[in-house]
Amino acid sequence: MSPESRSEFVDLRGLRHHIRRWGSPDAPVLFLLHGWLDVSATFHDLAVALLPDWQVLAPDWRGFGLSQWPQDGYWFADYLGDLEALLDHYAPSGTVRLIGHSLGAQIASIYAGLRPQRIDRLALLDGLFQPDQPPAMAVRRQRQWLDELRDPPRDSHYASYEQLAERIRRLHTRLTPERALFVARAWGYERDDGQIGLRADPRHRRAFPVLYRAAESRQVWSEVTAPTLFIDGGLSELRRLISAEERAERLACFRHRQQTVIEECGHMLHFEQPLQTAALLRRFFAEG
Repeated sequence: MSPESRSEFVDLRGLRHHIRRWGSPDAPVLFLLHGWLDVSATFHDLAVALLPDWQVLAPDWRGFGLSQWPQDGYWFADYLGDLEALLDHYAPSGTVRLIGHSLGAQIASIYAGLRPQRIDRLALLDGLFQPDQPPAMAVRRQRQWLDELRDPPRDSHYASYEQLAERIRRLHTRLTPERALFVARAWGYERDDGQIGLRADPRHRRAFPVLYRAAESRQVWSEVTAPTLFIDGGLSELRRLISAEERAERLACFRHRQQTVIEECGHMLHFEQPLQTAALLRRFFAEG
């Protein structure tokens, strides 16, 4: 029977954050950062595969999982502030090792450029695919944001965990029914009316009024000094969002980098191929 995680709650920057911990408190720490509309619980098999050499700490970002929902929406810079507060709480001195998936990879990579002296090693799972957004998009996106303030996105709900699992399998076709149900139970919760809701604030789905400018990210990434491992899914749908040339330009910002691909895997490496992903991470972090 695999070790269960332990839940901890910490007040960070005025919000109650949920932290999931696997492994012995005496083992060296890996911080594991989940992506958009995901939660820390889906990393269970990956985290267990990193034991006993490491302990794994995985926060639920604000508005996800068991962490508190803010009242004023979501801004990327807040994730950076939350990450710094998290590291100050759990690792107030010395360097840290970060693993980020998708949105978590973007957060981890930007933080590693802003605070290079804090990062010992950095692993990015199927991340940094956000396409550049030209200025011509600005008017439409900001109008959409204003419209959605008046009519916010509705909370999704399902009749059962099994129904949610069926939807997950439509999105992630390589999952077995059992794996999809595991993800459904991590993403969902039973509401008072017996329906299954999602552990994600629906306001995350609002159009973001500030455009993503890849040139700004590249400037920050050029400050990263930590050895960096990129693990991508060979079948990831995000690979289509930017050109191979743009991807190469982004990777080139990281001066000490390794790259590998898990060929028969999509974007959700940690629950599609957790053991293979863990083996690559274990080897990388053993080098440092």
